[in-house]
Amino acid sequence: MSALLDSLAAGFCGSDARRAELDAALQAGLPGPRSEAWKYTSLRQLERRSFQPAPLAAPEIDPALLADIPSPRLVFVNGRPSEAHSDLTTLPDGVQVQTLSTALHAGDDALRFLGRRFERSEEIFARLNAALADEGVLVRVDDGVQVEAPLQLVFISAAGAADLAWHHRHLIELRAGAALGVVEHHLDLGDAAHFGNTLVHVHLAKNAVLSHARVQADGARATTLLRTDAVLARDAQYRRVDLELGAALSRHELNVRLEGDNAQLTANGVLLGNGRRHVDTRLGIEHIARDTASEMVWRGVAANRSRVVFHGGIHIRAGADGTDANLSNKNLLLSADAEIDTQPTLVIDADEVKAAHGATVGQLDANALFYLRSRGLPAEQAQQLLSAAFCHEPLNMLDARLTEQLRRQLDVALAKAGVA
Repeated sequence: MSALLDSLAAGFCGSDARRAELDAALQAGLPGPRSEAWKYTSLRQLERRSFQPAPLAAPEIDPALLADIPSPRLVFVNGRPSEAHSDLTTLPDGVQVQTLSTALHAGDDALRFLGRRFERSEEIFARLNAALADEGVLVRVDDGVQVEAPLQLVFISAAGAADLAWHHRHLIELRAGAALGVVEHHLDLGDAAHFGNTLVHVHLAKNAVLSHARVQADGARATTLLRTDAVLARDAQYRRVDLELGAALSRHELNVRLEGDNAQLTANGVLLGNGRRHVDTRLGIEHIARDTASEMVWRGVAANRSRVVFHGGIHIRAGADGTDANLSNKNLLLSADAEIDTQPTLVIDADEVKAAHGATVGQLDANALFYLRSRGLPAEQAQQLLSAAFCHEPLNMLDARLTEQLRRQLDVALAKAGVA
């Protein structure tokens, strides 16, 4: 068994059922290059590393780090909730937000989602999460409740004497006609090299609307693995933007099932590779009901010796007539030493559908660079302007204020990476 799995298993503390889950995961082991799902993301370096379980108490941090993040706000530091820096007092009636540890202690009936099992060998980190997760966020919005101020979820990695590991399990559940905005902030404090393994369940009932923005800006040595499983009922809408801006290794598997008629998904994102970073995103979108729609715009940038991996899978199942599915993945390769692997796939088992998918990998337009330079801009500034404009497009599907906030954060990350 690898050093990684040994160290993660050492932190186990749970029931016999969860022990069985852990044993099954350990027996399966980490997937290798023959696994199609991990073909472009090697785990050889990660499997040699060891991590300690995160302590039960969150360390102290400077409150100034949160000055620009309003309430309602729930803050985690090194995987543990920080009551001192959280503020949920402004949540309206009909909205419940609590930590997973609190719900576990109370024996909450809503924890049925923890019983989900994962059988495939490539689902190794979901299986580990099922066995080891002891913390997370539960968000539930009652029928018809419209929440104006977005909920801010803040996850901070603070450097310390040891490299830590945590396993989070989140649930976002919107009941019929509810509406909510969620903004995730993943921040780094110091040169942290921690390991975060997160599994998110999103359940949207009839006519529910969830707007979800996630900014992953972990430290340059961190490892972050995320899987999101979303289910949409009739007339539900899921609008999502992911900015992958940090971490040495980041991987996100976004799986969405449009199970109700007229369900709609918008899932956009930006993948920023610089230095030696490895950025991997996999979409698995299933159109199951009639007249469903999905719109996905993804942009990738690879500089220095980084690697950007994107898999965009769409499956239109039999009976999902009237589906309208569109996927665009465009990428900029800014260095001869960088690499981009993109794989859009489309499977159609239904009649009377509209579907389009495409991917490109290229460099900045030479004519556009020439035009800007002919107007007096230096070459570096011209490249920066074009790179930033290329990355802004996926952000335009949220409200104007949030779009502007994400644009500022993206521009800072691009400038720091030397791309813009």
